[in-house]
Amino acid sequence: MSLAYYIKLLLEVMLPMVLLVAAGAAWRRSLGENGVKLVRGYISTITINLFAPALLFAAAASADITTELLSVPLLLGLSVLFGFGVLYFVLFHTRIGANLAATTRAGLLLCGIFGNVLFMGFPLLHFLFGDEGGRYAAFADMGAATPLLWSLGVWIAIRFGGQVAHQGNPVKAWLMLPPVWSFMAGIVVSLMGWEVKPIISASHFIGQPTVPVMLLMLGLSIPWSRLAPNRAVLSVAMFKLLVLPFTALLVSWSWFGTLRDAQIAAVIETGVPTMLMALSVADRYQLDVEMVALTIAWSTVLFLFTLPLWLLILI
Repeated sequence: MSLAYYIKLLLEVMLPMVLLVAAGAAWRRSLGENGVKLVRGYISTITINLFAPALLFAAAASADITTELLSVPLLLGLSVLFGFGVLYFVLFHTRIGANLAATTRAGLLLCGIFGNVLFMGFPLLHFLFGDEGGRYAAFADMGAATPLLWSLGVWIAIRFGGQVAHQGNPVKAWLMLPPVWSFMAGIVVSLMGWEVKPIISASHFIGQPTVPVMLLMLGLSIPWSRLAPNRAVLSVAMFKLLVLPFTALLVSWSWFGTLRDAQIAAVIETGVPTMLMALSVADRYQLDVEMVALTIAWSTVLFLFTLPLWLLILI
């Protein structure tokens, strides 16, 4: 990757993302805690019920579903499962997590394995690979990250957090989400070969605000006044940004040899910052929300430094 290409990436992708997060941070200062919760609730509602379903339908319906495309969620899912095993040992059986509360360790475990594959990955992969890059991000999210969050992630919160014995059926809750149904509908359209190009174009238009509003919400959610990190937070953030994608890279090399666009996309997706939805899971299952938010913040900041490294290796 040339310096000129990376500068273009910074200006066209990373700069808008940083400005949106910064705008959310500035807005947070004037809203206060109650205002932040209210606005965040509105943004989440409209995104989950309108913007994200439209974006995911357009991506799935316009996709040519091949084994190459499906390798992206497969590699991401395997990396998450491997990361869970390693990070569990680090947080529960080494000095890094020795003095942490159970709610903190469970929250950090979520942060270390679940990435922001749609909201961070979509603009980045779209820049690198065009429309196909957007499909990589959509399939990574709906084929691996989100279902694993609502199954393995919820199990982690209940089993290791220890604050909530049970709160409904998380898999059922996931299946009731509008983005899941719209994504499945898009897959049906693709597999059946139906010509619905006007609907796909309209869905793509409606779904365009998804990434900007969620990055704005990321800025709203980070506790900017309490950003001093500790060893556990930095360890988990670096695990997420370096160890997990390195795992995906090794698996890709062993299975595919020469990496193609899909495998490169999978490695990049595995190395994106912590998923914003981890904050919702932490709040719902009474984990250490502040520590989770802090890890999201630091993984997002450090991503600006780890991304060039991975692009240099992969492209």
